Amino acid sequence: MSTKHKEDIRDYIIHEDADYILINKPSGVPTLDDRDGTQVNIKQLAKAYHADAQVCHRLDKETSGILCIAKHPEAYRHMAIQFEDRQVKKIYHAVVNGCHEFKSEEVYLPILAMKNGTVRIDRAEGKEALTLFSTVQIFQKHTLVECFPVTGRMHQIRIHLSCLKAPIVCDPSYGGAYIYLSDLKKRFNLKKETEEQPLIKRVALHAYALQFTGLNGKLQAYKAEYHKDFAVLEKQLENYG
Repeated sequence: MSTKHKEDIRDYIIHEDADYILINKPSGVPTLDDRDGTQVNIKQLAKAYHADAQVCHRLDKETSGILCIAKHPEAYRHMAIQFEDRQVKKIYHAVVNGCHEFKSEEVYLPILAMKNGTVRIDRAEGKEALTLFSTVQIFQKHTLVECFPVTGRMHQIRIHLSCLKAPIVCDPSYGGAYIYLSDLKKRFNLKKETEEQPLIKRVALHAYALQFTGLNGKLQAYKAEYHKDFAVLEKQLENYG
C-alpha cells in the first residue's frame, strides 16, 4: 500500500543534538532503498537534511516508530558498536490476535531469511534470535503486547509472536488476521453497497522506545508516540474490545 508523505525529515524529528537525530518514522516509508528504488526513503530524507547523516538501524517499511540517525561518522561507529554488543534497548508495541498473558515470555528460535522477503524458523541454518514479550493490556479478542528484541533479525518480532500463536493483527504473512469494527462492536451497521475496511491497513507494529549510551557516556532514552492509525486501533479496542 503506497502512502503519500511530506518529503521532509523535520516533520518526524522527536529529538536532535550534535550527534544524533531521533525520528518517529511513519508507516509506508522504507528506511533504505526499496527493491525498485523509486520511492523516497528515510536515508534520502536524512541526507537532504544533514549531508553526513547515516541511519543506525532499520525498521520494516510498514513498521512505524523510533529510528536513530547519526550526524557524523564517530556517532555512527559509537552506535554500531552498541548494536553489535546488544547494548541498545529496543521496545516495540504490537496488537496481536487472541488473548494472551505474557510475563517476560522468552522466544529463542533461529531465523532464516527467505528469497521471497519473508523468514522462517530453521534450527539447522537459521541465525540465533531472542525476543521477550510482556502483555500490556488484554481486550476481548486481542492483546496489546510489549516486545523486547535482544537480537535484530529481519521480521523477528513478527515470526516469534506467530510461534506463540499470537500473530500480529493485519500480518497475513505470519498468520495475523485483519481486524474490523464489526468484529468488536455489537449492532454494527454498514451502509448498503459499501465494503467494510479493516481498522488498520498495515502490520500493527510500532517501535515505541529506544535506549542507548550517548558519546558523552550518559544513558539516553526516547519514546515515539503512536501514529494515528495505531492510536485509533487501540482506542477502538478500548471502547469495544
